[in-house]
Amino acid sequence: MKRFLRGATIVWVVFRYGLDGLLLDSFEKPWLRALARVLSVGRKLDAPRGQRLREALEQLGPIFVKFGQVLSTRRDLLPADVADELARLQDRVPPFDTEVAVATIERAFRRPLGEVFVSFDRTPVASASIAQVHFAILRDRTGVEREVAVKVLRPGMLPVIEKDLGLMRVMAGWVENLSSDGKRLKPREVVAEFDNYLHDELDLVREAANAAQLRRNMEGLNLVLVPEIFWDFCHAEVMVMQRMNGVPISQVERLRDAGVDIPKLARDGVTIFFTQVFRDGFFHADMHPGNIQVSLEPATFGRYISLDFGIVGTLTESDKEYLAQNFVAFFRRDYKRVAELHIESGWVPPETRVNDLESAIRTVCEPYFDRPLKEISLGMVLMRLFQTSRRFQVEIQPQLVLLQKTLLNIEGLGRQLDPELDLWSTAKPFLEKWMLEQMGPQRLWRELRAEAPHYAKLIPELPRLLYDYLSRPPVRSQAPLRELLEAQKRTNRLLQSIIYGGLGFVLGLLAMQLMLRIRLF
Repeated sequence: MKRFLRGATIVWVVFRYGLDGLLLDSFEKPWLRALARVLSVGRKLDAPRGQRLREALEQLGPIFVKFGQVLSTRRDLLPADVADELARLQDRVPPFDTEVAVATIERAFRRPLGEVFVSFDRTPVASASIAQVHFAILRDRTGVEREVAVKVLRPGMLPVIEKDLGLMRVMAGWVENLSSDGKRLKPREVVAEFDNYLHDELDLVREAANAAQLRRNMEGLNLVLVPEIFWDFCHAEVMVMQRMNGVPISQVERLRDAGVDIPKLARDGVTIFFTQVFRDGFFHADMHPGNIQVSLEPATFGRYISLDFGIVGTLTESDKEYLAQNFVAFFRRDYKRVAELHIESGWVPPETRVNDLESAIRTVCEPYFDRPLKEISLGMVLMRLFQTSRRFQVEIQPQLVLLQKTLLNIEGLGRQLDPELDLWSTAKPFLEKWMLEQMGPQRLWRELRAEAPHYAKLIPELPRLLYDYLSRPPVRSQAPLRELLEAQKRTNRLLQSIIYGGLGFVLGLLAMQLMLRIRLF
């Protein structure tokens, strides 16, 4: 009965905000469009469709707000106006009862709140759809009192999530079966992707592990602060971390009045992102302004503060290899190679004509090469590439969608801080270094070092194997000994060839990389 009532509520909101025009116009069933027109009589739908969709999701509650936030990252599936409006969704969720938060903490740690914290602020400092945060003071193992932030999972989330996800799966099936665009939009896959994100965020230990990894990766960069995690006080429902004191990145005037170098702050943001992506292959994938602050403490003045690590992106070595080759081809304006890479990777149907895909990519990218880099809108380039991808049925890679979404966030943040920000010029040193590492002698040396332990295990055994062979009883025929000597000579010649060839190969790579840097930059 509850599921039926929830379904009826969703249908009412759909018609209340005029989403039938957005959802049903593409349906192939005439009677559905006729029903929508009848139910639409008398409504005033002056607001743009994207705004109406955003307001409807906010009306339906936090789970649908979260779904809209995830959906906004799939610009490959949505019209630009709808994606832009969904990107404005924020978690406007009232906090839950503090007594419930205290009960959750005591259940997780199996002791009274007073035995866990020296003091605990019962007024939450932040509240979102999944959890809320309280400030507290914790006494660590050494007896030192530390200011901490305590993130507590919103109670009863799993049953609510499962119910709404079940309804979303049903609605996705309707859209896929009844809409002419259903198969292209892949609604079932979108809901499945949202399911993964949401369940990951319900495990605060996973988020704590993400934060610890980012903190370790960012050590020594001196541009960003990541809170320390107190592992003795982490549970699936509760996470205790270092309290961070900063000013929200959106308060630009306040930061400027405090003396923060805003243009440098914009450049540092780009540096942090490209370092996480191209050096570490592990990046914060939810870098909207609500999760970013700036420190005004004297010791860390002007550094970024990262918060909320529920969603991170990762890139495998094969992902990096693909991106490296694409960057090289783009810088060379070798659009044919870009098209070939898409086909070789299996991201487009094998019957795709290389010349057609090459022409489409050239049409998107070529106009931007003859303009100053600071006038290039990366968002516009990606949008046009997404349109091209739909035409050629490009398979969307989830890890690269997160990368593209985060890159758009970085560009928007950078332009908010410094409209003159030259994104590519700032990123150029990292791209140059990365390409050299991916394609040059550094990679050869790195792979040789990686294989060294395997060879190291064999080398100590060689003397024993040789001794065992020579200790065998003499044989009448000298043929085996002659064969052994000939084999040794062949081995020596082979080793000499490998050494000389390797030296020549490395020198050739160095020359190639020098020419590559001259041509590209």
